[in-house]
Amino acid sequence: MRSALGALALLAIGLCATPALATTVDLPCNQSIPPANTPVEQVEQVLGTLHFCAARGEGESYFSLFTPDAVFIGTDVSERWTLVQFRAYAEPIFGQGRGWTYTLRPGTRHVILAPDRRTAWFDEVLDSASYGTSRGTGVLVLTPQGWRIAQYHLTFPIPNELAGEFTRRIREHEGRAAEAR
Repeated sequence: MRSALGALALLAIGLCATPALATTVDLPCNQSIPPANTPVEQVEQVLGTLHFCAARGEGESYFSLFTPDAVFIGTDVSERWTLVQFRAYAEPIFGQGRGWTYTLRPGTRHVILAPDRRTAWFDEVLDSASYGTSRGTGVLVLTPQGWRIAQYHLTFPIPNELAGEFTRRIREHEGRAAEAR
């Protein structure tokens, strides 16, 4: 009985446990997935939970996965947001019960740990009904609350064969925007 209660207590700690205990199955957004035993698995759980919470429009859980000084870099050149700025942009959307859905393309996430195993870099290919293929890259750091996202960067990868056309169109767009100022 005692060991069963201990196991239930560990299970209830969830993602916000201390790093040594961050192998439980309860995560924000009521997502339940198998326990993560390695730092790479823990990082992958945080990223999976990030996308899960965004799709469900659950802002509090979503933003709890970031460090307080996190930066979100969006697809537009003007979108380099502190966490406060990104929250200001996203909370009205989440407040309407909406979010955004980016689905990990299987086999495309890569996680690399720093030698001290307290910093992780990642890149992933995502699919979206709105935008098609995109790429997320970023950095997570190990905090007393577990792994947290310090930087997330969302891009639209442009096939090399289309790069000339798109860079020309971007230059034209930027030229028109500069004239309008």
